[in-house]
Amino acid sequence: MFRLDSTKKDAQSAVAVRPVISLRDRHRFIRFPHRLYADDPNYCAPLDAMVWEQTSRRLNPWFEHGEAQFYLAFRGDRVVGRISAQVDQMHLKQHDDGAGFFGFFEVEEDPEAARALLTTAEDWCRSRGMERIRGPFSLSINEESGLLVDGFDTPNYIMMPHGRPYYDEFVTGAGFEKAMDLYAWQYSRERIPEYAFEMADAAKDHPGVTIRDLDMDNIERDVRIIMDIFNEAWSKNWGFVPLTEAELDKMAQEFKLIVDPELCMIAEVDGDPAAMTVALPNINEAFRDLDGKLLPGGWAKVLYRLKVKSPKTFRCVLLGIRKKYRKVAMGGLSVLLYTTIYKRAFDKGYELAEAGWTLETNKGINQGMELMGAERYKTYRVYEKEL
Repeated sequence: MFRLDSTKKDAQSAVAVRPVISLRDRHRFIRFPHRLYADDPNYCAPLDAMVWEQTSRRLNPWFEHGEAQFYLAFRGDRVVGRISAQVDQMHLKQHDDGAGFFGFFEVEEDPEAARALLTTAEDWCRSRGMERIRGPFSLSINEESGLLVDGFDTPNYIMMPHGRPYYDEFVTGAGFEKAMDLYAWQYSRERIPEYAFEMADAAKDHPGVTIRDLDMDNIERDVRIIMDIFNEAWSKNWGFVPLTEAELDKMAQEFKLIVDPELCMIAEVDGDPAAMTVALPNINEAFRDLDGKLLPGGWAKVLYRLKVKSPKTFRCVLLGIRKKYRKVAMGGLSVLLYTTIYKRAFDKGYELAEAGWTLETNKGINQGMELMGAERYKTYRVYEKEL
């Protein structure tokens, strides 16, 4: 247990960081952000049940190749922060870089507590032989990634974190440096230029090119096609970690609950899957006033807002093209998928969209986003520290 005493504070108010062990601890870990962001109208909390499943060694297949410890920071009996420390064997196998990670980082405006939490995560990773610590990832780069450093004035979308402006100062003050920035982009119908639709039409007319919706009757098959394209298209990206079969199975089950099949597409060239895109309704809209709880009455509200009222925003989560098809139709497959998905969504009543994230170093993709009329409106930062 990390303990930081201060001569200006009595023993009762010293910072103590303790591992999450009991059910009560876990409940406090999950509920802490609700109190922290109670005054922030732009914070959209996931359901407590979703975080419970994500942090469950029994329910989350990430734990088949990863190990994590969750911590709470206290001043007396008051929880003032939380963090996770984790090691992912899939990441180590892919990159062999000796990196452990931290995640779920939330803390009051209390630099001592922040430093205590980060030091605890460092010590845990060091005890497992790691040479550096990187984050935040909750729990992996395929889930919530980075600390928000720009764009605090708008709500967070599905699978994207929010944050407090002081976090960057706390993390850098603990000796961390920037490893990578991740960009989120915003779209509206009015911002998509006409030439994008002309490029899409040219790609659609290219011999052998077809696009089809996600087949809900064969969703397990289509999720594997999507992830096979993803694994090839993103394999050289910074921090990439492939998904396991168990994680794919879990993803397919979750898709059945929230996906709009008309917003997920696979492009084929002569019948061969060549490219894909996945967009999800922004279910955070349905949760905003529930305080993370489904009972009493929360289930009914969520079902009504998702199935009857429908969200007005969505997030384009993935887009990938197999390497051998990147020059098909003069590279127009990505434009075809983007314009098709946004036209369909806006015709169905969606009003605003987020795409991303993208790596700051991916100049081609970022220039393409701008050419498509997207506005870079949020930046998330990943940090690293040598151990």
